[in-house]
Amino acid sequence: MKRFIAAVVAGALTASLAQAGVTEDDLKNDQTITDQIVTNGMGRHLQRYSPLETLNKDNVKNLVPAWAFSLGGEKQRGQETQPLIYDGIMYVTGSYSRVYAIDVKTGEEIWQYDARLPEGILPCCDVINRGGAIYGDKFYFGTLDARIVALNLKTGKVEWRKKIADYKAGYSYTAAPLIVDGKVVVGNSGGEFGVVGMVYAYDAENGDLVWTRPMIEGHMGTLNGEPSTMTGELNATWPGDMWKTGGGATWLGGSYDADTDTLVFGAGNPAPWNSHLRGAGTPLEGNKGDNLYAASRVGIDPSNGEIKWHFQTTPREGWDYDGVNEVVPFTDTAGNKRYATADRNGFFYVLNREDGAFLSATPFVKDISWASGIDETGRPIFNEANRPGNPSAAADGKKGEVIFASPSFLGGKNWMPMAFSQRTGNFYVPSNEWGMDIWNEPITYKKGAAYLGAGFTIKPNYEDHIGSLKAIDPSTGDIKWEYKNDSPLWGGVMTTAGGLVFTGTPEGKFIALDDETGEVLWSFQTGSGIVGQPVTWEQDGEQYVSIASGWGGAVPLWGGEVAKKVNYLNQGGMIWTFRLPKQLASNN
Repeated sequence: MKRFIAAVVAGALTASLAQAGVTEDDLKNDQTITDQIVTNGMGRHLQRYSPLETLNKDNVKNLVPAWAFSLGGEKQRGQETQPLIYDGIMYVTGSYSRVYAIDVKTGEEIWQYDARLPEGILPCCDVINRGGAIYGDKFYFGTLDARIVALNLKTGKVEWRKKIADYKAGYSYTAAPLIVDGKVVVGNSGGEFGVVGMVYAYDAENGDLVWTRPMIEGHMGTLNGEPSTMTGELNATWPGDMWKTGGGATWLGGSYDADTDTLVFGAGNPAPWNSHLRGAGTPLEGNKGDNLYAASRVGIDPSNGEIKWHFQTTPREGWDYDGVNEVVPFTDTAGNKRYATADRNGFFYVLNREDGAFLSATPFVKDISWASGIDETGRPIFNEANRPGNPSAAADGKKGEVIFASPSFLGGKNWMPMAFSQRTGNFYVPSNEWGMDIWNEPITYKKGAAYLGAGFTIKPNYEDHIGSLKAIDPSTGDIKWEYKNDSPLWGGVMTTAGGLVFTGTPEGKFIALDDETGEVLWSFQTGSGIVGQPVTWEQDGEQYVSIASGWGGAVPLWGGEVAKKVNYLNQGGMIWTFRLPKQLASNN
């Protein structure tokens, strides 16, 4: 009998330990639990808003460095990570698929994990990683060879590792995973290689694949290892067999709307870039040539991967205006529950939370040339003369007409996350004012080879700035203020109840701005360009702020004339952490 009781107690203890760590409630309430950060976006809605107000407009000038941590060695390049903080430990990912666990009080390393990357990986836009996820006693992140890895929080030991897709075909993975109801939900990268965009849900405990949802019509989803339903309708908006290598990569990950129990993922550009090959050269009957669900936002049921709704921002896309930009659930100043997304195509969209239906769209960058506006249905009013020309119409059949398009293919807003303030009701959107010469070329698909069918050169639109951080009223689309920066903005934004907006610049400045005026209230030179994502939390009665510094990402690789403008910037790899000392919190 005693042995039986002991066994029961031991079993209960084991079950208790298995449930220890970060829970679904922790994830749900991450925004309001201010001594930890366990989700990308400081909440699965990706608002990047902190209710902390100890640090405010009056005392932010007293913010001082607490510690700095080097990501080290020769493996620097772009550092686009967002730190996570739990139980006294900060978790950050680094370039080349590395993970660090750091003592949050001292800045000392606890453990480090380096993924063993094979030769021949094909990352599109630098060897970056945008962060991880925490659930239970595990840390989850993706690798450049398209795997998802679960590590033990305390030791860094691999608990499980699963292959997402074939890196030799051009697949990779760089986004932060999303945890919902015990599932690790991830996307894929590789849209420039003719991959098929997909959303995958894995069992957080053992890594078993639960469901998949392709983003390109004609492909079959799966549920528990069996075929489920087809995405869309075969050949409804794609000609011939183009759908088989149709792109639509889900490379930025997704958000979760708890109110409607909906995952919202964006799908990238259709492949190839040459839209004439995809039946989109001229206006066609109905939606033929729209190439669904590329360049779209898609609402997904987290329990089974079924599509609830979709909204396509750029039908017949031909400028590489990916539709991956994050969709942020929010409540406007009138109490209406909405979605907001700032698209690469230069328009800021507001959608209905129940069904993703279009409500409004306004330009957030200047000089948009590919469309004259958005109609009442949410469809672009195309400027057909500003579509890159069809190579088959050229005399030599090798190069279509060159046109100048604005924004450039790197977008009015690229990956860099915006923030929503519950204090002001405004979104703070990092944007860039640039255009491009672009032309189409013939192309055929070859596994593992670039599948563009286009050439391009990016150019600044203005002499005095490229980067532009804008405060936008989502109810009207009005731009309340603008902070201009000489070089492109490529890092994330955070806002706080203390009236502050934090972001960084490629010139290395980590800055805090007034959320109502855009005035710079504090600045710190980090020594390398900032393309990371800031976070804030409280510890021992003080407010802390952290940011990754390390120049890289797509701009120096793809930026054309813009890349030449910033080629003097130094690479790096540091996590900078700042604190507001208690004795200075009330010192104005």
